[in-house]
Amino acid sequence: MIALSIVEIRDFMNKLLCKETFDNFLLKEAVIQSSVTWSLDGTLVTGFFSKEELEAEGLTGFSFLPFRHIRNQCYHLIKGKRTPSCFKFVFLLSPANLARTLAQTHSTYQPQDITGMFLNLLFQDNRLILTTGISYRIFSTDRRLEQEWDILVRRFLKNHEITFEELS
Repeated sequence: MIALSIVEIRDFMNKLLCKETFDNFLLKEAVIQSSVTWSLDGTLVTGFFSKEELEAEGLTGFSFLPFRHIRNQCYHLIKGKRTPSCFKFVFLLSPANLARTLAQTHSTYQPQDITGMFLNLLFQDNRLILTTGISYRIFSTDRRLEQEWDILVRRFLKNHEITFEELS
């Protein structure tokens, strides 16, 4: 697990809420605190969609909604003259991206061994901190996957020109 401080918050927020940068991540939850606290549960309510809609939107087998489906609502909750006092977003990889990441890193884990590979964003006290994490379904002392995930997240940020500083 790593903790990174995002240096250019305004630029990051533009990439988070106005561009497709994080659209392929699944949104597990979001909490936005301004004049009221908005709490969003990203759990996909499959009964809301027909089977055809789930297939057409590529949502079959998902437990959480891709951020692209809720990004605009989050934008409207955050935009305005006053910055929210705090917010938190919890993202995770889609099942396909999880399997691809495990294969790319030559991991011995199988997709069914992993509950989620997470990106956590916390804005508080005018600081934006990104942390990584992996939740396992099995016990293991092998932490190589976590190290690989941290490398991939740093690369993702650099590829999207998101400036960060490592926190110790």
